[in-house]
Amino acid sequence: MAGSIISRGVVLSAVHTVNPAGFALFVALIAVALPVFWLGFQSLGAAWITAEYSHGPMIPLISLYLFLRELRNDSPRDPARAANRWPGIAVIVLGLGLGILGNLVRIPDVVTYALIVWVGGVVLTVLGWQRGKSHQLPVLHLVFMLPLPQFLYWQLTVFLQLVSSELGVWFIGLAGIPVHLDGNVINLGVYKLQVAEACSGLRYLFPILSFSYLVAILYRGPFWHKALIFLMAAPLAVFMNSFRIGMIGVLVNSHGIEQAEGFLHFFEGWVIFGTCVAILFAVAVMLQRLTPNPLGLRDTIDMDFDGLGAQATRILSIAPTRGMLIATVASLAVTAAFLFTPAPQRVLPERDAFALFPRNVGDWSSFAIPLEPEVAQVLKASDYVNSVYSRPADPDSHVGFFSAYYDKQTEGSGIHSPEVCLPVGGWEIFSIETVEVTFPDTVYGTFSLNRAIIENGLSRQLVYYWFEQRGKRMTNDYLAKADVVWDSLTIGRTDGALVRFVTPINRGETAADADARLRDFMAELLPRLPRFIPE
Repeated sequence: MAGSIISRGVVLSAVHTVNPAGFALFVALIAVALPVFWLGFQSLGAAWITAEYSHGPMIPLISLYLFLRELRNDSPRDPARAANRWPGIAVIVLGLGLGILGNLVRIPDVVTYALIVWVGGVVLTVLGWQRGKSHQLPVLHLVFMLPLPQFLYWQLTVFLQLVSSELGVWFIGLAGIPVHLDGNVINLGVYKLQVAEACSGLRYLFPILSFSYLVAILYRGPFWHKALIFLMAAPLAVFMNSFRIGMIGVLVNSHGIEQAEGFLHFFEGWVIFGTCVAILFAVAVMLQRLTPNPLGLRDTIDMDFDGLGAQATRILSIAPTRGMLIATVASLAVTAAFLFTPAPQRVLPERDAFALFPRNVGDWSSFAIPLEPEVAQVLKASDYVNSVYSRPADPDSHVGFFSAYYDKQTEGSGIHSPEVCLPVGGWEIFSIETVEVTFPDTVYGTFSLNRAIIENGLSRQLVYYWFEQRGKRMTNDYLAKADVVWDSLTIGRTDGALVRFVTPINRGETAADADARLRDFMAELLPRLPRFIPE
């Protein structure tokens, strides 16, 4: 463009001159993508008001800071060398395509991850491939603002609960206090402490990972130093959270249960977070001492803000390029196709509520057990049944029947495997396998299910479970989730249920006896199930 100059590799009309055409084109490139990512923005807003992701709004600001620093320190490119913007255009279209897929299947997580891909494409398009590819670390940092997919969130939560419980009990034992761990319940004798979801440490883990990523980028030293600082963040957060749980146990044992509640509990959390930050800084300083010419404390972390404001104003001076124009037109075409193409029609099959589920099945009679409010909140099922069936002739040989039904499995709620939940209640999986069962007089015929034997002390139980998915019985929860995505696109249905049967293996019984009891009961109950879990 006539009269344009090159400054640090960004095309500007003049160093401090506003280029209305270029700025308008840049704004248009962003604006035409907003409808595609709107579902993702709504999801982020809902996640950021929770304790685990309350750090989220800070992440884009930190990424912007990192980007402006890199842009300021970037070396000028050769003015005679044309910037290759086609890779950026391709990445923008890919990000929009993934975002549209997320909208079609109504999975906000897909839309939010697609948003980051799109941001990376915008950077590559505006700066060109040669410069843009070296400015992707700030874009990658945006991952820390996203909520984890639900099935990963719960698996990680339960894992961290168990690890924190084990280490917390170890710390309590070091203080000479008798303590026993049952699942995620710390038994101090007079007092019992439950390591709940909020104590898993996730609300510390995410921001500390983000902080360690920031420190690793700003750290002045070898790459292996940076990698060590980042990789130590997760185990450090888990260890310090376990230490917090242990200290709460010691205080409760000495001064009463109120030490586990209220302001002290909240205050201890912030102390632990601050301690993790201080340890990361200390490690950075110690690593500097290993270098031939160690830097001082002030220079170890390059927290430099000079000139960033001027870098930010350069967005007003972006010159319109053919690549940006092509990217904007392509984005407009993709977004228009998304807006004017009918989405798959959502189908919600008719079903009877579990409140109508029969209390008597053959010669089995039952009583219902409502879930605890906190359990029901975690479950987030559209409907559920939790009943215990027994026969008058043999009341000790009962069968527990549980099913959680979901109208939608793509919008923040969905089935997770009992393998995730069982250890929290103190049960250990002794064995688990996939077996084939046959019920010829039912619509189910022959199908596979998961068969597990679980133990808690001297108690043993036999568990059958599977994922009932729109007329299909599935044993793998990951494949079940993939099937939800496919059916959402093809038939517009995302409903499904977890079906679980449990019976004790009584003293004097074998597992084969328990198998026979479960299958005898299932033969009576399964013909009634399609009314409540549609095929």
